[in-house]
Amino acid sequence: MAPTIPDFTHDRVAVADGVALRVAVGGSGTPVVLLHGFPQTHLMWRHVAADLAADHTVICPDLRGYGDSDKPADPDGTAYAKRTMAADVVALARALGHERFALAGHDRGALVAVRAGLDHPDAVTHLAALDVLPTLDMWDVLRGTSAAVGFHLYLMAQPPGLPEQLIGAAPDAFFGHFLDVWTRDPDALPADVRAAYLKASREAVPSIVADYRASAGIDVAHDRADREGGNRLSMPVTVLQQDWGAALGYDAAALWRAWAPDLRHDTVDCGHFMAEEAPGEVSGALRELLRR
Repeated sequence: MAPTIPDFTHDRVAVADGVALRVAVGGSGTPVVLLHGFPQTHLMWRHVAADLAADHTVICPDLRGYGDSDKPADPDGTAYAKRTMAADVVALARALGHERFALAGHDRGALVAVRAGLDHPDAVTHLAALDVLPTLDMWDVLRGTSAAVGFHLYLMAQPPGLPEQLIGAAPDAFFGHFLDVWTRDPDALPADVRAAYLKASREAVPSIVADYRASAGIDVAHDRADREGGNRLSMPVTVLQQDWGAALGYDAAALWRAWAPDLRHDTVDCGHFMAEEAPGEVSGALRELLRR
């Protein structure tokens, strides 16, 4: 049996024409939506979600294109724009009875969360982003040989066809690479959880590639328009990151502050999958955010 978040109910909720998201919901109180990253599903929040459910209604969807959520085709490059995926999240919360909610995202989910905060400031009360940079800044800091760490970004940015073929030929090797090299504590990803991530990812190669391809195209256009128009995140924002700035030579807090005036930025001493490697630290940071 596939692992689940204990004591959470699971459902599928329609959020757009022909698109429903798989969602796990638990607890009671003010709502908090948690968005997973790559190459994972909502299961990555299992520890943090269980902790927050003591005081909050916790909503953990699989993003469109991932896990057990729908995976629409992407004929025009907009189906996996972060603007589209953010609209899914707002529609999901409303379908569950919440017009306003706190939002936290990890990795790809953090990019969706940031877009939701920029596009729907009346809906998002607090925002947390775990271990990413905003899209424009991400591309700006990846240069020279240091960009090798983000080889997958460039691979999946290529036109449809080749990336899907290459990844689809050995999906477990590809996705498993990131689960292995981005984790400092292998015990944080038990065998059944790792197997669930690999299964979900191998069954979603085209949509995962489309999600990444959008971040080299339409997402850049949307972010650039916001930067030029002065649109910033108006809610309290917390960012938790590994110390990539020191490793790659940039000031991560300064980059984030340009987008989020009310910012708390902290570095963590764990691997990329911090909600599984350091769940207590993540839960504590989210609770502190919700008090602001």
